[in-house]
Amino acid sequence: MKLRSAAILICILVLSFMFTNCNQQANTSAENVSTPARSNGEYESQLKWGEHLVQISGCDDCHTPKKMTAMGPASDTALYLSGHPAAMPPPDVDRKQLEAKGIAATNTETCWVGPWGISYSGNLTPDSTGLANWTEDQFITCLKQGKYKGLAGERMLLPPMPWTSYMHMTDDEIKAIFAFLKTIKHIHNIAPTAAAPVTAMH
Repeated sequence: MKLRSAAILICILVLSFMFTNCNQQANTSAENVSTPARSNGEYESQLKWGEHLVQISGCDDCHTPKKMTAMGPASDTALYLSGHPAAMPPPDVDRKQLEAKGIAATNTETCWVGPWGISYSGNLTPDSTGLANWTEDQFITCLKQGKYKGLAGERMLLPPMPWTSYMHMTDDEIKAIFAFLKTIKHIHNIAPTAAAPVTAMH
């Protein structure tokens, strides 16, 4: 009886050792398996990733002119991301009063009047009046550092451009956006130049 009990105990110890050893080997193997590198945000291409990022970043909200529909103002897809129309005047408001109260106003979302003056959304299409002559580095500088035209010596971007949020994007994300923008329809439109606050003119 004692011999039988000893044999059972030995079997249990051996099995326990084997199970522990297998577990350790499995864990070690799992640690050694390299995780496949993620690319293009797991989209099928850089362009598809860029398109997705443009959609979720709200670029269309301010950079696409609006048209009136039965449901109210909506993005004019024929002018997708072409910026504030050159011939369209800014909102007819009392700028001095808005500036004094720290209020911002817009009628199209492509043009904003506020304490900073007047800002107009730029043309993001690959036209000569848009991003045609921009480099990838310029685009990164623009979104990461908030520099107008992505040039170090230029002024800072004006509200409501949320570059302080976009600055947290990775370089690869910004490159994907830039690559996508280079493929959209060319639209010739020279967006107006920003205007200084009325209070700064006196």
